[in-house]
Amino acid sequence: MHCQALLRRACALFATGVAVLTTRASDGTPHGLTINSFSSLSLEPPLVIVAIDRACSIVEMFAPGGQFAVNILREEQRDLSVRFSALPEGRFSGVPWRPGITGAPVIDGVLGTIECRIMQVLETGDHRLLIGEVVDAMIAEGRPLVFFASGYTGLR
Repeated sequence: MHCQALLRRACALFATGVAVLTTRASDGTPHGLTINSFSSLSLEPPLVIVAIDRACSIVEMFAPGGQFAVNILREEQRDLSVRFSALPEGRFSGVPWRPGITGAPVIDGVLGTIECRIMQVLETGDHRLLIGEVVDAMIAEGRPLVFFASGYTGLR
């Protein structure tokens, strides 16, 4: 089996949460995409890292000096995950949100949100890595949407 296929299958065995990464264009238009490649990076200073495929149509919206919000999805928000990964346009249509303190869209009803200023952008492999300084966070009660073995699942 080819190394890329093996890597994909091996990574599928690592359960991850699912989130919607959001930002706004200079004209105020909201943009977002579904992610599961996200992690805390540092507590002092508070930093997170996000990976975006460079083939993504909105990757250029995430640039140094910009902002983003990681909207962590609840178990019952699978439809938002699908919407922000499948629809080419109109992803925010009918989705209630508000601008966070950075201006990035914060989606109503999510399990948690981490708002960041983009501190550094690294181009590596076929991805753009965003290092964000955390400027605000929100947490709520509930259970996370989980992705495992190339499919959605829940915690047991």
